[in-house]
Amino acid sequence: MERNSRWFVIALTGWAFTLVGCATDREVAFTVPLPPTSLSSRPAVVTAPPLPVAPPRAALLRGASVRGRPLRCSVHGSGSDTVLFLGGIHGNEPAGVALCRQLASYLDRYPTVCAGRRVVIAPALNPDGLAAGRRTNARGVDLNRNFEARNRVAVRRHGRQPLSEPEARYIVSLIRRYRPARIVTLHQPLACVDWDGPAQGLAAAMGRASGLPARKLGARPGSLGSYAGVEQEIPIVTLELPAGASNLSPAGAWRIYGRSLLTAVRFPSSVASRNK
Repeated sequence: MERNSRWFVIALTGWAFTLVGCATDREVAFTVPLPPTSLSSRPAVVTAPPLPVAPPRAALLRGASVRGRPLRCSVHGSGSDTVLFLGGIHGNEPAGVALCRQLASYLDRYPTVCAGRRVVIAPALNPDGLAAGRRTNARGVDLNRNFEARNRVAVRRHGRQPLSEPEARYIVSLIRRYRPARIVTLHQPLACVDWDGPAQGLAAAMGRASGLPARKLGARPGSLGSYAGVEQEIPIVTLELPAGASNLSPAGAWRIYGRSLLTAVRFPSSVASRNK
């Protein structure tokens, strides 16, 4: 009898704990209070640091031709040593336009070529003449006779006055803004490398790279060579492509003359005037 009573008490006790446990499970889900909320117990709000502000990029110099066609340039690299390439000053000399554009594409693909220097390229400086296939601009002015040089001849074909044409003013603005250490212009059809100002060494190096002879033609009245090369003593080289260069594809012209343009990019300014 005593043994049966002991087992009854044990069984009763276990049943009671089971009931308490079940009740506790039900109450945990509905009645156990959450911890009190306080500023110290809230998760910290993590904010991302502000992005660095990039320095503003200088706006590219823009202009328009007599008929409103855009005058544009591209700038590659950075540094105090600047070389300026100018193409399409005469509208019937299109090969230089294609070469300048090939140079811009090459520098975009291989930017390390511009390490430590800046390259400014204006490929089509007489868009009205290029559209019409004629040497002069829309007003019949030869842009390469419209610069403010002492040897300028005042005739109608050279413009009413120095820098009367918007295209010539744009070129002067490029020179004043970017202050090039050397200038390369691309023309046709004399098949040589001409120079004005202290640029004999650069002309000789570009001649070797292009297979064209370096030949001093002399500064023309009111020309860019007279204005920038002779009077301001900026080394300026004129790459005179042959007439047949217009029949080449852009890639074909680049294969023949691209090395000459890259020579101008990397040529040390300190030796530009030396005869190599």
